[in-house]
Amino acid sequence: MPSYTVTVATGSQWFAGTDDYIYLSLVGSAGCSERHLLDKAFYNDFERGAVDSYDVTVDEELGEIQLIKIEKRKYWLHDDWYLKYVTLKTPSGDYIEFPCYRWLTGDGEVVLRDGRAKLSRDDQIHILKQHRRQELDTRQKQYRWMEWNPGFPLSIDAKCHRDLPRDIQFDSEKGVDFVLNYSKAMENLFINRFMHMFQSSWSDFADFEKIFVKISNTISERVMNHWQEDLMFGYQFLNGCNPVLIQRCTELPEKLPVTTEMVECSLERQLTLEQEVEQGNIFIVDFELLDGIDANKTDPCTLQFLAAPICLLYKNLVNKMVPIAIQLNQVPGDENPIFLPSDAKYDWLLAKIWVRSCDFHIHQTITHLLRTHLVSEVFGIAMYRQLPAVHPIFKLLVAHVRFTIAINTKAREQLICQYGLFDKANATGGGGHVQMVQKAMQNLTYTSLCFPEAIKARGMDSTEDIPYYFYRDDGLLVWEAIRAFAADVVGIYYESDQVVEEDQELQDFVKDVYVYGMRGRKASGFPKSIKTREKLSEYLTVVIFTASAQHAAVNFGQYDWCSWIPNAPPTMRAPPPTAKGVVTIEQIVDALPDRGRSCWHLGAVWALSQFQENELFLGMYPEEHFTEKPVKEAMARFRKNLDAIVTVIAERNKNKKLPYYYLSPDRIPNSVAI
Repeated sequence: MPSYTVTVATGSQWFAGTDDYIYLSLVGSAGCSERHLLDKAFYNDFERGAVDSYDVTVDEELGEIQLIKIEKRKYWLHDDWYLKYVTLKTPSGDYIEFPCYRWLTGDGEVVLRDGRAKLSRDDQIHILKQHRRQELDTRQKQYRWMEWNPGFPLSIDAKCHRDLPRDIQFDSEKGVDFVLNYSKAMENLFINRFMHMFQSSWSDFADFEKIFVKISNTISERVMNHWQEDLMFGYQFLNGCNPVLIQRCTELPEKLPVTTEMVECSLERQLTLEQEVEQGNIFIVDFELLDGIDANKTDPCTLQFLAAPICLLYKNLVNKMVPIAIQLNQVPGDENPIFLPSDAKYDWLLAKIWVRSCDFHIHQTITHLLRTHLVSEVFGIAMYRQLPAVHPIFKLLVAHVRFTIAINTKAREQLICQYGLFDKANATGGGGHVQMVQKAMQNLTYTSLCFPEAIKARGMDSTEDIPYYFYRDDGLLVWEAIRAFAADVVGIYYESDQVVEEDQELQDFVKDVYVYGMRGRKASGFPKSIKTREKLSEYLTVVIFTASAQHAAVNFGQYDWCSWIPNAPPTMRAPPPTAKGVVTIEQIVDALPDRGRSCWHLGAVWALSQFQENELFLGMYPEEHFTEKPVKEAMARFRKNLDAIVTVIAERNKNKKLPYYYLSPDRIPNSVAI
């Protein structure tokens, strides 16, 4: 009688093992086997991290094995099990791999195909077509779209983390409780004694050092020492936490009536302001999105304020960015003066603090939350709903949506919900952040997620004109490495544009993103369908880059740039000044966050800047969803390209007082998971 050797690998995460009964059935082209109990006498099967082998003898020839069915049945109490993969040695000596990487819960079962990626057109056998359809039917019931707030991208239909399908929940050892993590962060930073001191102002700038953790040679310490300088202020628009707003100014806006006379002491080329604009030396950051956003009113004891500044910057003779004019609100007038470097010291300093505070709000809510977290969740939900596990695009993307839906669900549960942690310290809490996302959705476009096009659209693409824009330089290297990898994979499975166009599952995935994620907004420019291999490669690059590199660039520098509170105040407790010559140092300190809000802010930026314990970085694919040699070779090339980028960035950073490392591939996690 034919005999098979079955090898079963159990996951190594917490509680992955099981004591339940595990059964195996084989489905072949010539017949199906009976159900076989996988059990060895006097042996504890399916322990965490174990790889167990069993001999399975069948009554008759099964032909070519098409599917295997794994069933888990209760032994004493239901005991969840994480199955990594099954390998089958056939009677003829061939090995077949069946990737799984899923949880079996309750009296659960899973039907697996071998690891070769297949498009739907490759499946001619009825049972395989049926398996494909049933998998998607099941997933579409599990992964439902929900509107969390009007105008937002749709998200997963789950009120809390435990409502999610088990396969996309965090591993047990992951710290996913924001309240706990922030509290732990404050404890680690030795600032928990201040966390309840709301309304208690600091006495001066130096007083903020009481909650500042000095870590030798870090960027944060350099920020603390140089934050008042114009050069440090300008540098952050290029390489700080939010390097996505600055753009070349091609025409001075009417709403910013600045003249050459006002700024001539800042201009170094003996040209008029208009001539400097023509030569491409003037840059602008406009916080128009914040205009009309409601400030936080959740604490009746503390008035909080927002502004919507416009900041003009100048590229000086050594190609460094310096601010030359700041207007704190959008409509010019006598009570909305243009602040200048030639003004009184504290007038100019307070104007810059207001800009830094507004930059923090745009960064947190739009650059970080909307444009990485929420967008990546859309891609993830659409993937699970429309691409079966055997599809090559599912196999490619699954590592890049790992834990994203879980972290976003946890954020909606604890962080950005009504009365959530976001309300504690941020001027845009209490609903302002919701208004911001609703407004920003009108400008969220597909091309703005295409990194090279986004850089070009802001006029920031010239390395000769703007030599110190490391976010651009490193981002372009990583983008190209991802694009080459995506194109390799596309080339393996799609031999022509026609195959792309006729892949209905792929088209359904793309359509789901457009219809539900982008709410069917034509202006978003998101494709409703994809017709060429080139466009598919670009689309996949957008998905992977957004989840990995873009998130890394705007997330992991938060402690570096935002831990010194005056450099990134999460709230302001006095309105923007309406006149010059009246600002004092005491007024500035009183306007900055109180001790309690400062501590919650510091706990947040510390917690958000830490890598996960078991972080997987770009190019790491420990779950072997692909089994074919050409894809494994493409992965090896991808890793080699990424290693070369790591070397280039490390060489560039040598001896730099302000190294830029957020886009070094060895510091880019595969997915949005924090």
